[in-house]
Order: sequence, then structure tokens, then C-alpha cells
Amino acid sequence: MRIALPMSRAVLFVCIFLLAMLVLIPMQHGLGWLGMDERGIAARETRGSIWNGRLVEAQFGDAAVGDVDARLGFFPLLVGRARIAMARSGSDAGAVGDFRGAMSVSGAEFGLDDMQASLPAALLFAPLPVAGIELEDVTVHFDHGLCSEAEGLVRARLGGNLGGVSLPDMLMGNAQCDEGALLLPLISQSGMEQLEIRIDATGAYAAELRMMAVDDAARERLALAGFVPGANGYALAVQGEL
Repeated sequence: MRIALPMSRAVLFVCIFLLAMLVLIPMQHGLGWLGMDERGIAARETRGSIWNGRLVEAQFGDAAVGDVDARLGFFPLLVGRARIAMARSGSDAGAVGDFRGAMSVSGAEFGLDDMQASLPAALLFAPLPVAGIELEDVTVHFDHGLCSEAEGLVRARLGGNLGGVSLPDMLMGNAQCDEGALLLPLISQSGMEQLEIRIDATGAYAAELRMMAVDDAARERLALAGFVPGANGYALAVQGEL
């Protein structure tokens, strides 16, 4: 006696084939499908599937990240959200610092969740003397092109030469939304130096470093370094894209 199956063999084979295709989606195709490449994530090479892959020599905008392990979460897909967890691979994490968190996409919403990262920034913000940016538990979401949520601690490491101008080692502040953009208002411990970084949903940014001059010699050195006097001290601004 033959037992009738709940579905025909053809339908069963199609389902198995589609499931296999889903499981084996290459990481490269998955990133493109989710629009991560349009959000600034790139790599020299991708390995593995979207469920368990690796980005080799990854970049976040113009910032080199190193080798990053990445995987798509299954359960967020059930509520219409694609969430890729990322973590810098072991050897790179020891050499260049932490990079872990998640990127998520849901319709017109895009965001970073619980990011811990140490990113080089000397080339990105030149001629500003910003050597690197550090993120601690930073979450940022854009909805329909506008910043809808931002929180977490951000630090900027300063370095380089400003013609003899003394620079603090670190400026810090908390991420926040301001007029639809992500705003990073960072300040030194003394309050004499301030760095404001504003980033919109397209990745376009504007950064301005403001410094107070305590004497004529400092004012002269700042002017020679390209700083312009204003109501809040001497300022140097740059614009670009991540």
C-alpha cells in the first residue's frame, strides 16, 4: 500500500533546493542584497556564507578594520529585520583593537547596534589632528534618512603636529541626534578643545575642531596651522564622506 505524502515530490525537491540555496548564499551576495555595501562596508575578499562568513581586509568607509567575522541572525528575519553581527578576528583584534557589534536593516531604517570599535582616522579627517576614533556601546539608527536614535560614548584620539600647538590626548562625549543628523560633540578634560562631528544618513560628514588660544604665540601658531579665529576660539573644519 502506498502512503500519500502531504506534498508532491516535485514540490518537496523545490523546497529543499530553495533551502539549500538560502543556506549557501555567499557573504558577498548577501552584503549586496542587504545594501551593506551602500552603507560603507567593503572588503578585499569575502569568504563563507552569509550565515557564517568572513570579510578579509574589511573597511568601514575609509577606515581600515582588518579581518572581520560576520554572520546574519536568523530570528530577526522573522520580524522583518536583517541583522549582521560582526567581530574583528582574533589576531587583528589583538593588533589593532576591538571591533564588534551589529548592523541592521529594516525597510527604510538602518543602524549600528552596541558597537565597540577602535578606528584609524588620520586620513579621514586630515588636516585635523585626529588619529583615531573609539566607540563604546554606541547605537545609532537612521529612519527615512533622519537620525532617530543615538547613544554611547565616543572618544577621539588626537595626534600629529600643529606647529608646536599643545594637544590633549583625548576628547570625548556621547553620541546624539541633532536636526536629523548624528552628532558627536567631543570635548577635552580642560574644556579648551572641542571637536564636533556631524554625520548624515548618506555618510557625508562635517567636522570642526575648536581650540582656545591663551596667548599671542598660541594664536599665531594656530593661524599658521590653518585655524580661523571666531567667537568660540580658533576653528579648523573639514567635510567629506565616510
